[in-house]
Amino acid sequence: MTVLVTGGCGYIGAHVVHALHQAGEKVVVVDDLSYGKPTRIEGSRLYGMDIAAPGAGERLAEILDAEGVDSVIHFAARKQVGESVEKPLWYYQQNINGMLNVLTGMTQSKNAKKLVFSSSAATYGVPPVDVVPEDVVPMLPINPYGQTKLFGEWMARACEQPFGIRFCALRYFNVAGCGPVELEDPAILNLIPMLFNRLKQGKAPAIFGDDYPTPDGTCVRDYIHVSDLADAHIAALKYLDRDERKYDAFNVGTGEGTSVRQIVDEVKKVTGLPFTEAVMARRAGDPPHLIGSPKRINEEMGWHAKYDVEDIVKSAWDAWQANPEHHIDVDTWKQAD
Repeated sequence: MTVLVTGGCGYIGAHVVHALHQAGEKVVVVDDLSYGKPTRIEGSRLYGMDIAAPGAGERLAEILDAEGVDSVIHFAARKQVGESVEKPLWYYQQNINGMLNVLTGMTQSKNAKKLVFSSSAATYGVPPVDVVPEDVVPMLPINPYGQTKLFGEWMARACEQPFGIRFCALRYFNVAGCGPVELEDPAILNLIPMLFNRLKQGKAPAIFGDDYPTPDGTCVRDYIHVSDLADAHIAALKYLDRDERKYDAFNVGTGEGTSVRQIVDEVKKVTGLPFTEAVMARRAGDPPHLIGSPKRINEEMGWHAKYDVEDIVKSAWDAWQANPEHHIDVDTWKQAD
Protein backbone atom coordinates (compact mmCIF):
# COMPACT_ATOMS: atom_id res chain seq x y z
CA MET A 1 0.00 0.00 0.00
CA THR A 2 1.20 3.51 -0.85
CA VAL A 3 -0.43 6.30 1.14
CA LEU A 4 -0.42 10.01 0.34
CA VAL A 5 -0.82 12.16 3.46
CA THR A 6 -1.79 15.80 2.99
CA GLY A 7 -0.52 17.91 5.87
CA GLY A 8 1.83 15.09 6.84
CA CYS A 9 4.47 17.45 8.27
CA GLY A 10 2.07 18.81 10.88
CA TYR A 11 1.29 17.57 14.37
CA ILE A 12 -1.30 14.87 13.74
CA GLY A 13 -0.09 14.16 10.21
CA ALA A 14 3.46 13.42 11.36
CA HIS A 15 2.21 10.97 13.98
CA VAL A 16 0.19 9.17 11.30
CA VAL A 17 3.21 9.13 8.95
CA HIS A 18 5.20 7.58 11.81
CA ALA A 19 2.49 4.96 12.40
CA LEU A 20 2.36 4.14 8.68
CA HIS A 21 6.13 3.64 8.57
CA GLN A 22 5.88 1.42 11.65
CA ALA A 23 3.28 -0.63 9.74
CA GLY A 24 5.68 -0.99 6.79
CA GLU A 25 3.78 1.21 4.34
CA LYS A 26 5.24 3.54 1.70
CA VAL A 27 4.30 7.15 2.44
CA VAL A 28 4.19 10.28 0.26
CA VAL A 29 3.53 13.68 1.85
CA VAL A 30 2.01 16.87 0.47
CA ASP A 31 2.38 19.92 2.72
CA ASP A 32 2.71 23.68 2.31
CA LEU A 33 4.92 23.81 5.45
CA SER A 34 2.90 26.65 6.95
CA TYR A 35 3.03 24.81 10.30
CA GLY A 36 4.85 21.54 9.68
CA LYS A 37 8.54 20.69 9.40
CA PRO A 38 10.01 18.46 6.67
CA THR A 39 12.27 16.75 9.22
CA ARG A 40 9.21 15.06 10.78
CA ILE A 41 8.29 12.65 7.98
CA GLU A 42 11.02 10.00 8.35
CA GLY A 43 12.32 9.99 4.79
CA SER A 44 8.96 10.07 3.03
CA ARG A 45 8.96 11.85 -0.32
CA LEU A 46 7.70 15.41 0.20
CA TYR A 47 5.89 17.57 -2.33
CA GLY A 48 5.61 21.19 -1.23
CA MET A 49 2.32 22.66 -2.37
CA ASP A 50 -0.83 24.43 -1.22
CA ILE A 51 -3.69 22.04 -1.87
CA ALA A 52 -6.23 24.87 -1.76
CA ALA A 53 -4.58 26.70 -4.66
CA PRO A 54 -6.03 26.77 -8.20
CA GLY A 55 -4.82 23.80 -10.24
CA ALA A 56 -3.83 21.78 -7.19
CA GLY A 57 -6.27 18.99 -8.08
CA GLU A 58 -4.58 18.31 -11.40
CA ARG A 59 -1.14 18.44 -9.76
CA LEU A 60 -2.29 15.99 -7.09
CA ALA A 61 -3.50 13.60 -9.80
CA GLU A 62 -0.02 13.66 -11.35
CA ILE A 63 1.59 12.94 -7.96
CA LEU A 64 -0.85 10.14 -7.15
CA ASP A 65 -0.11 8.36 -10.43
CA ALA A 66 3.64 9.01 -10.37
CA GLU A 67 3.93 7.54 -6.87
CA GLY A 68 1.49 4.67 -7.38
CA VAL A 69 -0.75 5.88 -4.56
CA ASP A 70 -3.84 3.84 -3.72
CA SER A 71 -4.89 5.57 -0.45
CA VAL A 72 -5.13 9.18 0.71
CA ILE A 73 -5.34 10.56 4.25
CA HIS A 74 -6.41 14.19 4.11
CA PHE A 75 -5.37 16.43 7.02
CA ALA A 76 -4.31 19.69 5.39
CA ALA A 77 -6.74 22.40 6.53
CA ARG A 78 -7.14 25.44 8.73
CA LYS A 79 -8.31 24.38 12.18
CA GLN A 80 -8.76 27.25 14.66
CA VAL A 81 -12.36 27.69 15.75
CA GLY A 82 -11.97 31.31 16.87
CA GLU A 83 -10.05 32.27 13.75
CA SER A 84 -12.76 30.70 11.60
CA VAL A 85 -15.33 32.98 13.22
CA GLU A 86 -13.15 36.02 12.47
CA LYS A 87 -12.20 34.91 8.92
CA PRO A 88 -15.10 32.78 7.67
CA LEU A 89 -14.60 33.34 3.94
CA TRP A 90 -10.93 32.41 4.17
CA TYR A 91 -11.83 29.21 6.01
CA TYR A 92 -14.37 28.28 3.36
CA GLN A 93 -11.82 28.99 0.64
CA GLN A 94 -9.03 27.04 2.31
CA ASN A 95 -10.84 23.99 3.63
CA ILE A 96 -13.50 23.46 0.99
CA ASN A 97 -11.14 24.15 -1.93
CA GLY A 98 -8.59 21.83 -0.33
CA MET A 99 -11.12 19.00 -0.18
CA LEU A 100 -12.30 19.78 -3.71
CA ASN A 101 -8.75 19.48 -5.02
CA VAL A 102 -8.07 16.24 -3.14
CA LEU A 103 -11.22 14.69 -4.63
CA THR A 104 -10.41 16.07 -8.08
CA GLY A 105 -6.95 14.53 -7.90
CA MET A 106 -8.33 11.18 -6.79
CA THR A 107 -11.03 11.06 -9.47
CA GLN A 108 -8.43 11.81 -12.16
CA SER A 109 -5.90 9.28 -10.88
CA LYS A 110 -5.73 5.63 -11.87
CA ASN A 111 -5.59 3.86 -8.51
CA ALA A 112 -6.18 6.27 -5.59
CA LYS A 113 -9.61 5.11 -4.47
CA LYS A 114 -9.44 5.05 -0.65
CA LEU A 115 -9.86 8.26 1.34
CA VAL A 116 -9.67 8.81 5.10
CA PHE A 117 -10.81 12.35 5.89
CA SER A 118 -9.73 14.31 8.96
CA SER A 119 -13.12 15.54 10.12
CA SER A 120 -14.02 16.99 13.50
CA ALA A 121 -16.38 16.87 16.44
CA ALA A 122 -17.08 20.50 15.54
CA THR A 123 -19.50 19.11 12.93
CA TYR A 124 -21.95 18.38 15.77
CA GLY A 125 -22.30 21.95 17.01
CA VAL A 126 -24.09 21.84 20.38
CA PRO A 127 -25.65 18.37 20.36
CA PRO A 128 -28.74 17.56 22.46
CA VAL A 129 -27.05 14.65 24.29
CA ASP A 130 -24.10 14.44 26.70
CA VAL A 131 -22.25 11.69 24.82
CA VAL A 132 -22.62 12.13 21.07
CA PRO A 133 -23.20 9.23 18.66
CA GLU A 134 -22.32 9.64 14.97
CA ASP A 135 -25.94 9.62 13.83
CA VAL A 136 -27.12 12.52 15.99
CA VAL A 137 -29.60 14.64 14.05
CA PRO A 138 -29.57 17.43 13.13
CA MET A 139 -25.87 18.22 12.75
CA LEU A 140 -25.62 21.98 13.16
CA PRO A 141 -22.01 23.20 13.48
CA ILE A 142 -21.85 26.59 15.19
CA ASN A 143 -18.65 27.90 13.59
CA PRO A 144 -17.25 28.06 10.05
CA TYR A 145 -14.52 25.54 10.86
CA GLY A 146 -17.10 22.89 11.75
CA GLN A 147 -19.19 23.83 8.72
CA THR A 148 -16.25 23.25 6.38
CA LYS A 149 -15.60 19.83 7.90
CA LEU A 150 -19.23 18.75 7.57
CA PHE A 151 -19.33 19.99 3.97
CA GLY A 152 -16.10 18.07 3.31
CA GLU A 153 -17.84 14.88 4.44
CA TRP A 154 -20.75 15.59 2.09
CA MET A 155 -18.36 16.19 -0.80
CA ALA A 156 -16.52 12.92 -0.28
CA ARG A 157 -19.74 10.96 0.19
CA ALA A 158 -21.09 12.36 -3.09
CA CYS A 159 -18.02 11.02 -4.92
CA GLU A 160 -18.40 7.42 -3.76
CA GLN A 161 -21.01 6.23 -6.25
CA PRO A 162 -19.92 8.05 -9.46
CA PHE A 163 -16.16 7.65 -8.99
CA GLY A 164 -15.79 4.50 -6.85
CA ILE A 165 -14.02 6.28 -4.00
CA ARG A 166 -14.11 4.39 -0.70
CA PHE A 167 -14.42 7.03 2.00
CA CYS A 168 -14.61 7.36 5.74
CA ALA A 169 -14.47 10.39 8.00
CA LEU A 170 -12.83 10.31 11.41
CA ARG A 171 -14.45 12.90 13.67
CA TYR A 172 -11.79 13.87 16.19
CA PHE A 173 -12.45 15.43 19.53
CA ASN A 174 -9.59 17.20 21.34
CA VAL A 175 -6.27 15.75 20.20
CA ALA A 176 -3.31 16.16 22.56
CA GLY A 177 -0.15 14.55 23.85
CA CYS A 178 2.86 13.31 21.91
CA GLY A 179 4.41 10.05 20.73
CA PRO A 180 8.13 10.38 19.87
CA VAL A 181 9.30 13.67 21.41
CA GLU A 182 10.50 14.98 18.05
CA LEU A 183 6.86 15.01 16.89
CA GLU A 184 5.86 17.67 19.41
CA ASP A 185 2.91 19.87 18.40
CA PRO A 186 4.74 22.73 16.62
CA ALA A 187 1.90 25.20 16.09
CA ILE A 188 0.83 26.04 19.68
CA LEU A 189 -2.81 26.11 18.64
CA ASN A 190 -4.16 23.45 21.02
CA LEU A 191 -4.89 23.81 24.73
CA ILE A 192 -1.96 22.01 26.35
CA PRO A 193 0.90 23.58 24.32
CA MET A 194 -0.86 26.93 24.73
CA LEU A 195 -0.71 26.45 28.51
CA PHE A 196 2.98 25.50 28.33
CA ASN A 197 3.74 28.46 26.09
CA ARG A 198 2.18 30.90 28.55
CA LEU A 199 4.37 29.42 31.29
CA LYS A 200 7.43 29.75 29.06
CA GLN A 201 6.61 33.44 28.60
CA GLY A 202 6.21 33.93 32.35
CA LYS A 203 2.49 34.55 31.94
CA ALA A 204 -0.47 32.96 33.69
CA PRO A 205 -2.04 30.16 31.63
CA ALA A 206 -5.43 31.23 30.35
CA ILE A 207 -8.87 29.66 30.71
CA PHE A 208 -11.30 31.08 28.16
CA GLY A 209 -14.57 31.31 30.04
CA ASP A 210 -15.56 29.87 33.42
CA ASP A 211 -19.29 30.54 33.21
CA TYR A 212 -20.39 27.70 30.94
CA PRO A 213 -23.22 25.37 32.06
CA THR A 214 -20.76 22.65 33.16
CA PRO A 215 -19.80 21.35 36.63
CA ASP A 216 -16.87 23.76 37.10
CA GLY A 217 -17.93 26.40 34.56
CA THR A 218 -15.22 25.56 31.99
CA CYS A 219 -15.65 23.76 28.67
CA VAL A 220 -15.73 19.96 28.82
CA ARG A 221 -14.07 17.97 26.06
CA ASP A 222 -13.12 14.42 25.13
CA TYR A 223 -9.30 14.41 25.02
CA ILE A 224 -7.68 11.78 22.79
CA HIS A 225 -3.96 10.97 22.70
CA VAL A 226 -2.45 11.67 19.29
CA SER A 227 -0.84 8.20 19.19
CA ASP A 228 -4.26 6.62 19.73
CA LEU A 229 -5.56 8.79 16.90
CA ALA A 230 -2.73 7.67 14.62
CA ASP A 231 -3.64 4.05 15.30
CA ALA A 232 -7.25 4.86 14.36
CA HIS A 233 -6.08 5.94 10.90
CA ILE A 234 -4.33 2.63 10.32
CA ALA A 235 -7.53 0.86 11.39
CA ALA A 236 -9.57 3.08 9.04
CA LEU A 237 -7.42 2.17 6.02
CA LYS A 238 -7.94 -1.51 6.79
CA TYR A 239 -11.67 -0.89 7.21
CA LEU A 240 -11.83 0.60 3.70
CA ASP A 241 -10.47 -2.66 2.29
CA ARG A 242 -13.73 -4.37 3.24
CA ASP A 243 -16.35 -4.82 0.56
CA GLU A 244 -19.16 -4.55 3.13
CA ARG A 245 -19.02 -1.42 5.24
CA LYS A 246 -21.93 -0.24 7.37
CA TYR A 247 -20.72 3.29 8.09
CA ASP A 248 -18.56 6.07 6.68
CA ALA A 249 -18.25 8.33 9.76
CA PHE A 250 -16.63 7.46 13.08
CA ASN A 251 -15.99 9.30 16.32
CA VAL A 252 -12.42 9.00 17.58
CA GLY A 253 -12.59 9.63 21.30
CA THR A 254 -12.69 8.03 24.72
CA GLY A 255 -16.30 8.69 25.70
CA GLU A 256 -15.09 10.54 28.80
CA GLY A 257 -15.18 14.27 29.45
CA THR A 258 -12.46 16.41 31.02
CA SER A 259 -12.89 20.10 31.74
CA VAL A 260 -10.37 22.79 30.86
CA ARG A 261 -9.83 23.42 34.56
CA GLN A 262 -9.09 19.72 35.10
CA ILE A 263 -6.50 19.88 32.33
CA VAL A 264 -4.95 22.94 33.99
CA ASP A 265 -4.80 21.06 37.30
CA GLU A 266 -3.14 18.11 35.57
CA VAL A 267 -0.56 20.49 34.06
CA LYS A 268 0.21 21.76 37.58
CA LYS A 269 0.67 18.18 38.78
CA VAL A 270 2.85 17.00 35.89
CA THR A 271 5.07 20.11 35.63
CA GLY A 272 5.35 20.81 39.35
CA LEU A 273 4.94 24.53 38.59
CA PRO A 274 2.81 26.39 41.18
CA PHE A 275 1.06 28.82 38.85
CA THR A 276 -2.30 30.53 39.13
CA GLU A 277 -4.35 30.48 35.95
CA ALA A 278 -6.06 33.57 34.50
CA VAL A 279 -9.71 33.49 33.47
CA MET A 280 -10.33 35.27 30.18
CA ALA A 281 -13.47 36.00 28.16
CA ARG A 282 -15.10 33.17 26.24
CA ARG A 283 -13.88 32.47 22.70
CA ALA A 284 -16.49 32.76 20.00
CA GLY A 285 -17.74 29.46 18.62
CA ASP A 286 -16.85 27.19 21.56
CA PRO A 287 -19.62 24.75 22.59
CA PRO A 288 -19.73 24.13 26.36
CA HIS A 289 -19.75 20.34 26.30
CA LEU A 290 -18.57 17.88 23.64
CA ILE A 291 -17.90 14.18 24.28
CA GLY A 292 -18.06 11.45 21.67
CA SER A 293 -19.29 7.89 21.87
CA PRO A 294 -16.55 5.56 20.56
CA LYS A 295 -18.92 2.57 20.39
CA ARG A 296 -19.05 2.45 16.58
CA ILE A 297 -15.29 2.51 16.01
CA ASN A 298 -14.77 0.07 18.90
CA GLU A 299 -17.13 -2.45 17.32
CA GLU A 300 -16.48 -1.93 13.60
CA MET A 301 -12.70 -1.43 13.59
CA GLY A 302 -11.67 -2.98 16.90
CA TRP A 303 -9.98 0.28 17.86
CA HIS A 304 -9.86 1.37 21.52
CA ALA A 305 -8.07 4.29 23.16
CA LYS A 306 -5.09 3.20 25.28
CA TYR A 307 -4.07 6.44 26.96
CA ASP A 308 -5.68 8.66 29.63
CA VAL A 309 -5.41 12.36 30.44
CA GLU A 310 -2.39 11.89 32.68
CA ASP A 311 -0.58 10.09 29.84
CA ILE A 312 -1.55 12.89 27.48
CA VAL A 313 -0.24 15.74 29.64
CA LYS A 314 2.93 13.91 30.66
CA SER A 315 3.84 12.99 27.08
CA ALA A 316 3.18 16.58 25.93
CA TRP A 317 5.36 17.94 28.75
CA ASP A 318 8.19 15.50 27.98
CA ALA A 319 8.14 16.61 24.34
CA TRP A 320 8.01 20.29 25.28
CA GLN A 321 10.99 19.93 27.62
CA ALA A 322 12.96 17.99 24.99
CA ASN A 323 12.77 20.95 22.61
CA PRO A 324 15.60 23.45 23.37
CA GLU A 325 13.46 26.32 22.06
CA HIS A 326 10.66 25.52 24.49
CA HIS A 327 12.43 24.03 27.50
CA ILE A 328 11.45 25.55 30.85
CA ASP A 329 13.99 25.43 33.69
CA VAL A 330 11.61 24.42 36.46
CA ASP A 331 13.90 25.46 39.33
CA THR A 332 14.57 28.91 37.84
CA TRP A 333 10.86 29.33 37.08
CA LYS A 334 9.90 28.55 40.68
CA GLN A 335 12.45 31.03 42.01
CA ALA A 336 11.18 33.73 39.67
CA ASP A 337 7.62 32.99 40.70
